Amino acid sequence: MIRKRLQRVRKKAGGILIEGAFQSMARAGRRHPRARAAIGRLEVEYDVPYLPTGSRAHTLDIYRAPNLPQRAPILFYVHGGGFRILSKETHWLMAVAYAQRGYVVFSINYRLAPQHPFPAAIEDVCDAYAWVHAHGGEYGGDPDAIVVAGESAGGNLVTALTVASCYDRAEPYARRVRALPVPAACLPACGLLQTSDVARLKRRKPEMKTFILDRLRECEEGYLAATNADDVGLADPLVVLESGPPARPLPPFFQICGTKDPLLDDTRRLTVALEALGVDNEQRIYPGELHAFHAFLWRPAARQAWADTWGFLGQRGFPSERLAGV
Repeated sequence: MIRKRLQRVRKKAGGILIEGAFQSMARAGRRHPRARAAIGRLEVEYDVPYLPTGSRAHTLDIYRAPNLPQRAPILFYVHGGGFRILSKETHWLMAVAYAQRGYVVFSINYRLAPQHPFPAAIEDVCDAYAWVHAHGGEYGGDPDAIVVAGESAGGNLVTALTVASCYDRAEPYARRVRALPVPAACLPACGLLQTSDVARLKRRKPEMKTFILDRLRECEEGYLAATNADDVGLADPLVVLESGPPARPLPPFFQICGTKDPLLDDTRRLTVALEALGVDNEQRIYPGELHAFHAFLWRPAARQAWADTWGFLGQRGFPSERLAGV
């Protein structure tokens, strides 16, 4: 009993530490003069509702450069945070980076676990995608050219969204996006692509620190709290991809991860699954890099990851050059 209590205290303290660190970094970064100037050169609309619930969880922010041509490609961004923490506000940097390249960016919030376990997050992502498809043109975006991107849990959710769009699924939220065009490309970075059985990552890497395993268990226990172990569905989009071919062709994928990321095996499995399905994809692995390293733009590996991202997109006809004046 005492041991279990100590484990709960340890997990809670670790979670608070991680969330506080990310929140602090996001706020400090946004106050930096260069960040303020970059945001100031864009047109931004905050807290636009995509569902009429009155909840901030059902809002999104829209970033776009001035004087974009009509029907510019859309970038649909889903933040990470283990399904439990963080928000569109903490991920302003990702939105700015894509907007500077000429995308109309829709960066979304969604309901968080454990208060709102699976399938709340993927339900919200599907509803937000449907809203962007219906309303993106009002903001100058092209609803037929939506690139979906996210990191960590967000990588899971954009992969699940893409799977829902391409596979015949029974879930009502999957059926909603199944009726819409398939995303033009999917960019899951450092994704936790199988939420169930996170202990598999420890089995493959026995030297994994307890602190890291605690964070992974929080993701699984919080997100899958109300789910039967045999019915995880789109909480495990990687498993769906490994199960067989889709009903509609999957779009191009670009997946990045660092060699010191505990989720590296999921990225490698994703590449194997996509190759087996004959899907256009590129994998980039960065030696010595930790989880979500590409958010730390002052580091050479992060700059390389973004350059690789622009290269992947440019080779497939999407904007990749930074716009003048932004």
